Parts: sequence; C-alpha cells; structure tokens
Amino acid sequence: MNELPLRIGLSARLMHSPPKELGFTGKTLQYLEQSLAHWIMANGALAFMIPTLSQDGGVHRSAVSVRDYVSALDGLVLQGGADVSPESYGEQPLRPEWAGDRIRDLFEMELVWEFIIQGKPVLGICRGAQLINVACGGSLYQDIAEQFPSAGIHRDHALYDGFHHEIEIVAGSRLATLFSGASIGSVNSIHHQAIKTLGNDLIIEARACGDGVIEAIRWTGSGYMFGCQWHPEFQITFPNLIDSSPIMSDFLDASKAARLKSSVSKQISEPELKR
Repeated sequence: MNELPLRIGLSARLMHSPPKELGFTGKTLQYLEQSLAHWIMANGALAFMIPTLSQDGGVHRSAVSVRDYVSALDGLVLQGGADVSPESYGEQPLRPEWAGDRIRDLFEMELVWEFIIQGKPVLGICRGAQLINVACGGSLYQDIAEQFPSAGIHRDHALYDGFHHEIEIVAGSRLATLFSGASIGSVNSIHHQAIKTLGNDLIIEARACGDGVIEAIRWTGSGYMFGCQWHPEFQITFPNLIDSSPIMSDFLDASKAARLKSSVSKQISEPELKR
C-alpha cells in the first residue's frame, strides 16, 4: 500500500480591504502565494491553506478549532506578506504604514504553538521567520533603514526577488550541515523589517554579510521550528543563489517523522481505549 502524501498547511495571507475592482467590497480575502504552494508540491507533498478562525467569521470554536486543523496536517509553513504588528512585541508603530496585521499575528502564533504541542514541524519564510521570533518573545526592527541606519540595503522595490545579497552561515549549525558545510551563500532579500532582539530558546544560523542582520533562526526546544528571512521558493529561477531544496527536504523529513510518531502513538493508545 502506497503511503499517502504529506499534508502541509500554509497559514493564509489576509487582505482586509480588497481593491474595489476585485468585487469584494467590505469583505476579507484569504489567499496563498503560488510559488510557495508549488515548492511544497514539487517535493511530493500536498499544500493546504489554513483559514483564520474568528468569533465574528461565522465559524464557532466549538465546531472547528485550531487543534482540529493541526491534527489533520503534518507540518506548517508560515508565508511572507504583511508586516508583523509592533503591538505583537509590545511596541507602537513608528509610522501608520508599519502597523502590520495584528489579526494574522495572533492566529499564526496560536497555530505555531499548537503545531509544536502536537509535535509537528514549523517552517517560517520571511515574515514567517519574524513571526517565530516574536512568538518566542523576541522583537523586530520596524524598519531597517530607520532603526539600523548602518545596515546595508535589504529591499529594492524595482528588482523585488531579483535583489540579492550574501549571507554567512554559522559554522556547525543545522543549516551549515544541510549545505554541506558551506559558510557563504547568496539569497534574495525582500524585507524592510528584521529580527532585533532574539526570542527565547532560539539560535542564529545565518546573518547577512556586512551588517550582521539575522537571516536564519532555529528553535532549540523539543520540536522542529526553523525560519529564514529570504524566500527559498523564489530562488529556483536564479542559479547563482543557494539551492532551496535542502531546506524543504529537511522540513518534510521532520513532517514524515512526526506523522510516523503520531501513528505509533495512536496504535498504542487504541488497545487501551478498547479495554
């Protein structure tokens, strides 16, 4: 019997005020970015978007819960997108445009810890890495250029994913192992916020060359949680950038191990329930 493909959840991006031309006036849209879903699917796993569950959204927690969603999935990928709200790490926005998405923050933090509680891996991409840091009690630069003026450029609107810089991978880290001990690599850079204060039980696995901006983090607790500031799913079309496949392969291996462990636990508990 063939093993069923892994089921990977993607936390939804939110569009609270869609442009009028889309025809959803007064509604909130939830969506995912195609490249990320295809990156997961290209590695033989199924991608499922996880919608938010809100008290005013017509879905009651007694009917469907975050726990139910996590139970049905094997791993979580946190997408990029809107800024993490400064309110989520105890600050006020320095500018209105940096207010971020507090609603999404709260839902994703709930998702992160439910996946960890159930022993399932979490992978954070760009905003997702920042969200992991904040979920662990860390803080962010609301804007690199304003709060870390000596830093290099980390976002170019015109070039978007065509803008690249080098990172230094920490020797002896899990990330270094995945890239066969490599210490330097090139990645895309599409962010104006970055990790400021590192969260609890997190370690740094990569920094930007030159300014030291944190580019990759990993949780040291009893579970799998990794975040990278760049977008691995965008790097496939740029042969000069580091290969993205080891990151996804490692995450899916952890997802497979979590599924196996869950299956064994259920097999052990079923006879006890029948007694």
